[in-house]
Order: sequence, then C-alpha cells, then structure tokens
Amino acid sequence: MTARREPEVVITACPDGPLLVRGPATILAADGSEVTRTRPTVALCRCGASAIKPFCDGTHKVNGFTTDEG
Repeated sequence: MTARREPEVVITACPDGPLLVRGPATILAADGSEVTRTRPTVALCRCGASAIKPFCDGTHKVNGFTTDEG
C-alpha cells in the first residue's frame, strides 16, 4: 500500500512584486470569508495598490514598490 501525499503549497516572494501561491492553499479575506480562487497559482498583492485585491494586477510595476529581497 502506497501512502498518499497531500498536494504541496508553495509560496514564493517575487522581488519587488507579489507573492505567488501555488497549490491548494485556502485564502481568507480580512473578515474571515474564503476568497474564491479560479487558478491553481495566484499572485497576491504586496504593494497595497491593486484594484483587484487580494490579487495582484501589476500596479507594483508603476508605483515604485520595492521589497528588501529586490
């Protein structure tokens, strides 16, 4: 009998950009409600200026957002 492995969740911080979330992670809004995901990989905003929060819309590229790892 082979043990089943659960799918892995991987979060990658993109330099000067979003957090990429790969795998079956549940994303919760500030009020605790579940955010609907339509893709297995999503980009979460870190700059705070996205028009489609919590998801990234690329605004970080024009607003000068930087991170320590960038």
